[in-house]
Amino acid sequence: MRKLIAFIAFFAMLLPAVQACSICGCGGGNFYMGLLPDFKNRFIGIRYRYYQYHTQVANDHTQFSHNYYHSAEIWSGWNIGKRWQLLAFIPYYMTRQVDDDGRTNKNGLGDISLLVNFQLIGQSRNKSKNPGKEQELWLGGGLKLPTGTFRVNVNDPNTTIADINAQIGTGSVDFLFSASHHIPLNQMGVNTIFNYSLRTANSSQYRFGNRLEASTAAYYRFRVLGLSMAPNLGFSYVNTSPNYLKNQQIDLTGGYAWSGLAGLECNINRLAFGFNLQAPMAQQYAGGQTKMQVGAMVHLTMIF
Repeated sequence: MRKLIAFIAFFAMLLPAVQACSICGCGGGNFYMGLLPDFKNRFIGIRYRYYQYHTQVANDHTQFSHNYYHSAEIWSGWNIGKRWQLLAFIPYYMTRQVDDDGRTNKNGLGDISLLVNFQLIGQSRNKSKNPGKEQELWLGGGLKLPTGTFRVNVNDPNTTIADINAQIGTGSVDFLFSASHHIPLNQMGVNTIFNYSLRTANSSQYRFGNRLEASTAAYYRFRVLGLSMAPNLGFSYVNTSPNYLKNQQIDLTGGYAWSGLAGLECNINRLAFGFNLQAPMAQQYAGGQTKMQVGAMVHLTMIF
């Protein structure tokens, strides 16, 4: 365990800086669950996520922003009995916003998320004679806690959306809902995940938009040199509602994106490694002024 903690700390120090999107409303308080590793008792590891955006103001080409999101996140899960599952996500952000006005740097602990899942359908309830074809359905709920900083004067007329999105956290307690469905068929299978974040207003009466994330991916599992490998291919959909200040909608916030996904998951003994790449297929942020260019995720996880 000491070696794992030391590795996580070293990995976090190597991460490049994150930049915040100046228009679209994508801040550091977004919750991401993703594909969980296959584990019997518990797991702990680190994930690194990256997103790149570019903003160009339509009526003034001198105003622009190159936006890069980087986050290091400790994630962990515990199976409790045969049907319950407890998950924790602890992100760390290093933010740097580069635009026509210069650079802004922020870093710190993000909003911690806690989730409890219940297995509605699965091997624990349906004693299948062929577990290789047994589907699983997990339903869950939880909280995103305001552990990340939100320090901006939203009543200052000089405060911009860029200032809001550069914050490490939302400053609010948000409610999380999730559903994950897995259909295995021998070496093949399909994973589908839904996440929904219901946002509340923070102490400044600012409320980030509710967020829906859905993804589905098909995989094929095989073994090579003692490694269990599962390349996967699929797509994802993200829809974020507009932000509000004192119940007034903020212009140029919210939007949606359809993206293609391609990745690989590997297992050897208790060690799991995986990554995926995300390329946008269709999107709409800030009337087309903000565009996601690429996304990626990589994780290294210990399974117990």
